This record gives sequence, C-alpha cells and structure tokens, in this order.
Amino acid sequence: MEKPKTLAKLRAEISSGATKAVDLAAGYYDRIAEINPRLNIYLSLSKERALTQAERIDALAGKGDPLPPLAGIPVGIKDVLVMQGAPATAGSKILEGYRPPYDCTAVARLEAAGAMLLGKLNCDEFAMGSSNENSAYGPVRNPVDTERVPGGSSGGSAAAVAANLAVATLGTDTGGSIRQPASFCGVVGVLPTWSRVSRYGLIAFASSLDRIGPFAANVRDAATLLGVIAGYDPKDATSSTAQVPDYAAESDKGVEGMRIGVPAEYFAEGLDVEVCAEVESGIDALRAAGCSIKPISLPHTKYAIPTYYLVATAEASANLARFDGVRYGYRSAASDTLSDMYSHSRDEGFGAEVKRRILLGTYALSAGYYDAYYGKAQQVRRLLAEEFLRAFAEVDAIVTPTAPTAAFKLGEKTGDPLAMYLADIYTVTASLAGICGVSVPCGTTSAGLPVGMQVLAQHLNEGTALRVARAVEAAQS
Repeated sequence: MEKPKTLAKLRAEISSGATKAVDLAAGYYDRIAEINPRLNIYLSLSKERALTQAERIDALAGKGDPLPPLAGIPVGIKDVLVMQGAPATAGSKILEGYRPPYDCTAVARLEAAGAMLLGKLNCDEFAMGSSNENSAYGPVRNPVDTERVPGGSSGGSAAAVAANLAVATLGTDTGGSIRQPASFCGVVGVLPTWSRVSRYGLIAFASSLDRIGPFAANVRDAATLLGVIAGYDPKDATSSTAQVPDYAAESDKGVEGMRIGVPAEYFAEGLDVEVCAEVESGIDALRAAGCSIKPISLPHTKYAIPTYYLVATAEASANLARFDGVRYGYRSAASDTLSDMYSHSRDEGFGAEVKRRILLGTYALSAGYYDAYYGKAQQVRRLLAEEFLRAFAEVDAIVTPTAPTAAFKLGEKTGDPLAMYLADIYTVTASLAGICGVSVPCGTTSAGLPVGMQVLAQHLNEGTALRVARAVEAAQS
C-alpha cells in the first residue's frame, strides 16, 4: 500500500513549486474514485472547496509568500463535524438532506492553516459504535484486510489515512472512537484533553465526553494537526483558555528519565495473547530508550464499561431529542398527527444502535432510577478520575493496549451488543476521566493485523503523551 509523504515534506515541495497543490488534490480525488467504492470511506466530496483552496496555496507559493502550516495538505473530515454547505449526515438517515450554514471551529481552523478539505468521512451513526457497522450508509472496510472492521466510530477517518485517501483526518472520540480505529488500522490517533479542542460544530452524542482529534500516519503529523485545532474558542464556553504549546516540538523531545506506569488491570483476562506480546515489546522499547517502568494499579477500571454506558447513553437521550422531523432532516410521510410525526420520524430515521442507546439513557434518567443508575455512575466516574490523578503523581505517562484484540471480522459482533461494548474496555476510562492520550502502532499480529499502544497523560499534557508515542514509533522503524 502506498505510503503518504509527511506533512513537512509535502509542504516543502509545495513551497518550492516541486508539487502543485492543485495537482495533489486532483491525485487524491483520483485515488478516492478508484479505491472508495471498495472501502466506502467517503460519504461526500467537497471538490470545489478543496480546489479553490489549492489554487490559493499555489498562488501564494508562486509569489514566494510564507505558507501557512498545513499549506496544501489533503484532509478528510468525519461526518459528525459540520462544513458549510456540505452534507452532514452523522452516518444517519435522520439527517438526510441537511446542509449546515456554518463550519465547525476545528474545520475552520484547518482550512485557515491551509489544509484542503477533501470531503466527509463515513462513521457509526451519531458516533455510536465500535466497528463502523452502524452507519446508515454501509460499513467501512479496513484497508489492511477488507473482511475486517476499521474500528469505530471514526472508522472512515482511520481508514482514510491507512489507505492514503487523505494525508490526515479529523475524528471524534467519546469512549474510544479515535483510539480504537487508529489501533485497528495501524495509524496514529490523538485524544485531546476534554476542553482542549472546541466542540462548536460537532453534532453531539455525549457532551461531557465528546472530543475532536486528529489522525495521521505518524506522531509528528498528528501533533502538528492538534496544534492547529487546539485552543480557546469563544463559541464554546467549555473550551480551555490554557495556552497551546508547540506539540510538534514537544513530540521531538526524548523520553530518557521519564516514569511510565503499566496498570495490571489492562493486562488481565480478555487480552489477546498476540496483542499483549506486541504491547509488551513496545514497553521494552521505552525501557531501552531510558524510561523507568513502574507497575501501577487502577482498580476501578472494572467499573468503567457500565459507568460509561450509563453516562453516555443518558447524555445521548437528551442530545438526540432535537431530531424530531420538524426543523431539518428526515420527516416521515406516514403521519396524520404531530405526535405520529415525531414517533414515525424517529423510528424510521434512527438505526437500531442509536435507538438502543436512547432507550437505555432515557431509562437511566427516569424518575425512580436516576439516583440508582445515572447518579451512581457519576460518582464512580469521579472515583476513576481521582484514581488517575493519584497515578500521575507517581508517573509521567501510563501505557496500555488500545484494544483487547486486533480488528475483528465484519459481522462478528453485530448480534451481541455487549461484546461490542467490551471492545472499548481500555479506552473508556480515559474518556470518563477527561485526560488525554494517543494510540500509536506498536506491531502486528501473525496475521499482519495492526496492534496499537495507548499512551495516557494528565490533563492538558498532550505533549507528554506525544513524546512517549514518538519513542514507541521510533522503535518500529
């Protein structure tokens, strides 16, 4: 499979005139036309917008003007992030025909930095899923093995980078939806601290958990993208005002002397033997690079899955109440009354997994059950967060497997929702705690399937996670 050039190399070629941004964009659209029918990664293309940007970049380069940091870089956007005038489906039939009148802040920042926005990428419906099989527009196939899932919910975003149908992409992560597909597709995915990247223009699933982050073929490129999209946004009152460091420069720093925590709970029953071996090899590489490896314990990890699926579904039931067939999107024709229109539109417009989560969340928030379920889950969430804070008092970063297995086969888990939920066992803890992390490739199984290592760091310490991930990456080359 053809590997993409790094951001720095592509930008240098465009700056010197050796490569024209217009030709680069055309080449990627040719690749998409050839490969996308087989992989189902792109749901829509934004050719006119991308080519207009390419012409602007070429004009700047032709005059010898300084180029912005992502000048001419082809980027794909997960279809839960809105782009003005482009279809925004969130992988759902219920948003059929919706074309938002504004840009997501993260998308606008990419374009302001010179990126060419190629189009919108397939995903699980409303970002609810771990395999990209819940999309109303069909599953994405993993470019490494087309009989397997790419992971979810940002499966299209990970697969686009793995198949070189974009140099980099944006995805979202609520309970592992950047990290797990990054692991399954053999690319780098970054989970920023909650609040580090503005959520303005993100179609919400669970607002206290949703985060926007980048995918790239290597750690430094992912760090560069994160530096562009991070930072305070007055349109999102929850976005952090903390200064944004130079993440690319942070990732260049060595790791000698760093303390790396390895939690016993992430290497227990249920972890595939080959995945475990590759992650342990990655830990050995960190030791060889001068890190001290410290066993730690995160005992509340065993409560993470039920806690997550109470908090996330409760927030989803509230957020998705707005999709009622009235203002935009799908409206059922089989309705004689307003009540019927609401009911039929939601029943016909939402897929099975979204309905399941709305029902679970509505039940957890209902009178008589709120304290026992949602209230208790929030208490356990606090315990998980405090557990991580105690761990970070002793270590600089924590490393774990990203997922318990490599990519599983299409259809393998669709009949068992609980088995699908358990695919997120190693990622939901960081989501609940609000901390940051990176999934970086650390090897392959005997079948050639990628394995990812998850590197977690304390709130707003993305640079630390990127440094460790870069050291793991260096050991693979």
